[in-house]
Amino acid sequence: METSIDTWKLVSLSPLPLAALVALVLALVLGVVLACWGVRREAAPRRRWLLWTLRVFAGLCALFFLLEPGLRRLQVARVKNRVAVLVDRSGSMSFPAQPRGPSRNDTVAAALEALGPEMQGLEDRYAFETWGFDPELSPVTAEGLKAEPPRASRTDLFAALRAIKAGDSGGARKLSGVILFSDGVDNADLAQGLGGRPRQMLEQLGVPVTTVAVGQGGLTDLAIEAVKVDDFAFVRNSISAEAEIHGRGFKGQSVQVVLKREGQIVATKLARFETDDETQNVKFTFTPDQTGRFVYTISVPVYPEEVVAENNTRSFALKVIRDRVRVLLVAGRPTWDERFLRGVLRQDANVELISFYILRNTNDQSGAFDEPRELSLIPFPREEIFQKKIDTFDVVLVLNFGSEDQQVSLQMFREDIERYVQHGGAFAYLGGDRSFGEAQSPINPFEKVLPVVTAGPANLEPFVAKPTEAGLRHPITAIATGSVSNDAAWAAFPPIPGMNLTRAKPGATVLLTHPGALVDGAPAPLLTIMEVGRGRSMAISTDGTWYWAFPSHSGGAPTRNYERFWSNAIRWLVRDPDLTTLSVTADPPSVEPGKPVGVVVVARQQDYQPAPGAKVNVDLIDADDGHLVAQQNGTVDNDGMVRFEFPAPPAGAYKVVGRATTKDDKPLGESSDAVAVRAVGPELADARVNSELLQEISKATGGAFFDSTSFSLSDVPLREPPLVEVGRSKDQPLSDRWYWLTMLIVVLGLEWAVRRRFGYI
Repeated sequence: METSIDTWKLVSLSPLPLAALVALVLALVLGVVLACWGVRREAAPRRRWLLWTLRVFAGLCALFFLLEPGLRRLQVARVKNRVAVLVDRSGSMSFPAQPRGPSRNDTVAAALEALGPEMQGLEDRYAFETWGFDPELSPVTAEGLKAEPPRASRTDLFAALRAIKAGDSGGARKLSGVILFSDGVDNADLAQGLGGRPRQMLEQLGVPVTTVAVGQGGLTDLAIEAVKVDDFAFVRNSISAEAEIHGRGFKGQSVQVVLKREGQIVATKLARFETDDETQNVKFTFTPDQTGRFVYTISVPVYPEEVVAENNTRSFALKVIRDRVRVLLVAGRPTWDERFLRGVLRQDANVELISFYILRNTNDQSGAFDEPRELSLIPFPREEIFQKKIDTFDVVLVLNFGSEDQQVSLQMFREDIERYVQHGGAFAYLGGDRSFGEAQSPINPFEKVLPVVTAGPANLEPFVAKPTEAGLRHPITAIATGSVSNDAAWAAFPPIPGMNLTRAKPGATVLLTHPGALVDGAPAPLLTIMEVGRGRSMAISTDGTWYWAFPSHSGGAPTRNYERFWSNAIRWLVRDPDLTTLSVTADPPSVEPGKPVGVVVVARQQDYQPAPGAKVNVDLIDADDGHLVAQQNGTVDNDGMVRFEFPAPPAGAYKVVGRATTKDDKPLGESSDAVAVRAVGPELADARVNSELLQEISKATGGAFFDSTSFSLSDVPLREPPLVEVGRSKDQPLSDRWYWLTMLIVVLGLEWAVRRRFGYI
């Protein structure tokens, strides 16, 4: 508090209670009104006005004595109030305040030094506090601003104002005003301007906020301010990504905008700016051709005169999923197995089916014309499918297909088929009288990608398929529902009328077998699967799976086990994420600059149960050039899960590739994901000065706005500090003076004399 000062105020010293005083005052007013009313008929206006004046003046004199006015002398002091000076410490304050000038941060430091003498001159009334917010409040000085550049990743003006206002609660010194230095580029609550609720909350602060815009226009900068794109896309379906390109100082120029996917150019477009400050929307439409998560980058050239170069690129992670599984079905001839399978696939809304089957070949009927149109409804487009379009299919199913007829043989395409599977394709081969060595052909074009080899002539005895230990746990053969076990569900299947005898290759997994037929002393495999490079293959050594479509319960109730089996098989072949033994996920897929890259790995055994203790190795790889950036190793917990964090890498596109092995070094597989590390966050993406927002803040709170740091504190609206009584008061009556009584007597006497002179009683 300051030194005490003496002051006074006028008070009523009447001993009467307030209610009595009010009643007497009302009665006095009524009496004066009645007295004036009594002379209303006076014909002479001057006489009437003279009487009214004397009677009103007499009433005022009577009121004076009734209230007994007095002077109360007081000893008071003025309490210092707080004035908060808030300084924006976000990264954008490092931009130049004007072209080729000092930074916005240094400009604020110079302004604080210039205001120092004015602040000292007001120290008798206000206590000035200087705070920096980033967004947390911390005390700063002009010297501190120069010594430590601003680095905060976001600007939250509203949070800073609320935090400084919160200091009022319980404090002796109240807040008289706020002076806010900022460029106004808010990217939190006020990013979209002062809407209804933010404006209302600002008004409720109850303190004037004076805003000072730091920085000027005229900066040259090219920035990708935003990219509008969905979080996921469907493979082989078009998707659009729209980039907002903001150009300052590029009037009449065109710039090239490039879209890349992990280093590979996808598309380019031109953006032309007609003014010096303009935003152009550039829309790219592209078609992802693979499933998975990929990092796309949109970039514009970096010009030497630009203020910020880091905001010329922006990366985003896009997850590509399957809208519909594209399946190619090729059958050697029409069979019931082909008919039932084609019917199941056509009824599945998630499957897009392309099917071809050979009606007959030259060996089916002697004397047939040797023309392609006699062998099928349309010529079999072998080159189109297996050379040009094979990569467009998710799964290739081949049923009972022999290759002895050169007009339909696929021998010349065996390398294309092998490449397709090795590079991530899915292949399934079903048995019959033209499969697995039954056809008289020296070469099987599918031999290298199949999980089995021929083991002899077919066994034509009917049998009920029996699941192996692996088959009881594998998702393909998981058909049990309710309380029925998987083993019991397979035992209830109808018998199959025979099968081809095959032998499983090393590394293959047998899921179903013949219960009696043996190959090399082991049950003959019926359903066998195998990983082939990055792809998968499956072999079913029979053309009788269509029997599974018939009712299998003893009561004749129909089941959907046949549909469930083929749905499981297709999902496993295309690597449905829910059916993989190793899952590697970037968490999150898009990382702000300076933040670590998180990776979550889930390892499961072949039976898809958690693999506790599994050893995991994860590589962080630059997606543009493929070099190894970092590597981490770990062990999963009892839930089969482990999380890694890589130190913050430079901006760009990265792949995280994980591999896992069991405790006894058996491989569990490999999986990967993509992560985008942004070049700049939202704070550095925008180099403008948002004076409009600062003006709205000052207007909503009753403060002032300055578009320059050169201003005077005398122009800043501040609330006056309150006065408080610090000493005893002394009352001095005024109504006990003789001249007041004399005035009352004179007025009453004069009113009586005039009234009698005018002929009134």
